[in-house]
Amino acid sequence: MLDFLGNLQRTHMCGALRTSDAGRKVILMGWINRRRDLGNIIFLDLRDRTGITQVVITADAGAELHKKAESLRSEYVIAVIGHVKLRDASTINPNIQTGEIEVVADELRLLNDSRPLPFSPADNEIANEEVRLKYRYLDLRRPEMHANIALRHRVTLAIREYLNAQGFYEIETPMMTRSTPEGARDYLVPSRVHPGEFYALPQSPQQFKQILMISGFDKYFQIARCFRDEDLRADRQPEFTQIDLEMTFARPDTVFAIVEGFLKAAWTTIGVDIPTPFPRMTYDEAIRLYGIDKPDMRLPAMSDVKSCFAPENLATLNIDPDLPIVAIVTPRVGELSRKERDDLKLLFGDRKDPKLFEDIKRLEKSFPDAVAKIREIAKPNDDDLLVLVAGSKVADAGKENPSGGPQLPSVGNCGNESVGAPSSSAASADERVGTTNPRLSTRERNLYSIAGQFRLALAQKFAAKHGAFNKKDFLFLWVTDFPMFEWDETEHRWNAAHHPFTSPHEEDMPILETDPGAARSLAYDVVLNGTELGSGSIRIHRQDIQSIIFKALGMSPEEQQLRFGYFLEALQYGTPPHGGIALGLDRIVMILAGATSLREVIPFPKTAKAIDLMMDAPTPVSDKQLKELGIGVVVPRKDI
Repeated sequence: MLDFLGNLQRTHMCGALRTSDAGRKVILMGWINRRRDLGNIIFLDLRDRTGITQVVITADAGAELHKKAESLRSEYVIAVIGHVKLRDASTINPNIQTGEIEVVADELRLLNDSRPLPFSPADNEIANEEVRLKYRYLDLRRPEMHANIALRHRVTLAIREYLNAQGFYEIETPMMTRSTPEGARDYLVPSRVHPGEFYALPQSPQQFKQILMISGFDKYFQIARCFRDEDLRADRQPEFTQIDLEMTFARPDTVFAIVEGFLKAAWTTIGVDIPTPFPRMTYDEAIRLYGIDKPDMRLPAMSDVKSCFAPENLATLNIDPDLPIVAIVTPRVGELSRKERDDLKLLFGDRKDPKLFEDIKRLEKSFPDAVAKIREIAKPNDDDLLVLVAGSKVADAGKENPSGGPQLPSVGNCGNESVGAPSSSAASADERVGTTNPRLSTRERNLYSIAGQFRLALAQKFAAKHGAFNKKDFLFLWVTDFPMFEWDETEHRWNAAHHPFTSPHEEDMPILETDPGAARSLAYDVVLNGTELGSGSIRIHRQDIQSIIFKALGMSPEEQQLRFGYFLEALQYGTPPHGGIALGLDRIVMILAGATSLREVIPFPKTAKAIDLMMDAPTPVSDKQLKELGIGVVVPRKDI
């Protein structure tokens, strides 16, 4: 029979008692983690969020109390009134903080019982994640999950306190706003009051935070809830939390200093002092050195070693002389057998272009001088794995313009096409993007990308040997100077590489209309060990420049007004220069907790199919609700 709590109030949390409390009368409340019945004596491990205290019920406590203790089971909720006693030396438990004491029970109150459990929160591991998510309230009782959520609280608080000390206002922005499809799909909310019209849940507070800068609030931040209807993965959820901030009169250095400050505060919560300032690297440097715009610097960078080969060497090896030859070093792999080298070919994939040289010693026999120079540049140790990735020489691969870029028409000759779009007579896709400020060609970028992917694949394959991923190294990096635009070969138009409110470099303003592919943006990413933590930019604060950007993206004046008219108008009322950034809080906590999935650090996450198993959502709604909203549902037929 259950007892009422009455006026009973606990005196201590279960993880708080120490030897200095010996002899004290205490009242503890919590869940039974484990019960051990030895006949005349019963042990209960009583748990709350702070830890566990061992409760002892002896035969001396009386038959009624003893009988009540015999009926208790795991996850029953009880209150214990008793006194603290020091444990005998032989029974001290060094694995828990309260291991030197125990509480001898004088009275028990059974506040609630529990059905048979699908799993025990006392279990160290639960294999079936779907069961964990269905019974999330049980899963969250586990000490590991408590630790993750507590860490999330500490990290959020540290960031809030830091930003408050720097003069930022925490300002909430609307959850129901206008749909402006960019990138991921919006989650739409139908309006009953305005039939046939919809709100959208925010993918980010981007435009609101810029409007707050126009409104003169100077420094804004928000721990913002955001929503994106996109395919999921281990580090992505349909609803997520980001650390969102914006500042007026900011330059990239201003934003960098603030972000480094609050990340330093966040890492302090796990006892790690991260060095600042973070190193910086341009987008082009990142692609050349790592083949990716979010480099993992725990392993050596790649090197272009084409200069080590004579032209006749390249011809003999059937290597394209117009492309780099990328050297990849993976530490401490040791000598590989022929079978293991064949496995590297399988890992690289069946490619005709580019090609892999996985046996450097075999190459050295034919080209000793070239390989000697390669070793000087790549600097592998004796037990390191050294491989090369190069482009195959392909007949009629396409020649690049002498200027290094496609023949781009001026804006006056574009008609209704996107600004600076390659004309139908433009050269092939492997030409360099941009004529004024040539960047990597498409073929160069593709080669570096494939080499970068292979570098990471080798790093994962030989992780146990090099051990770089096991170290608690936190290598932060700022990646800067991203391209302003990306050419979409399918749609034949320019897309914003970051978002359409990103400011170009001031020195690149003159080429926005004539050579958009060469324009660099004032966009930046903060990266940690190959993971993008956040992305931001200096924003456009002038209406004339914003209109040029929209025009470059193929938006007619009418479409600009329809989608962003309110924002373009706001830019005409004394908008100050401003910039900001947004970082994923979930991802930061996941890294700090050493977790492998965002679901380990979000209290109530969705599955990979965007389902809430605990709430059984999403679900159909009644015809009455649909009728009120003026909505008819068409369910696609499933393939039979």
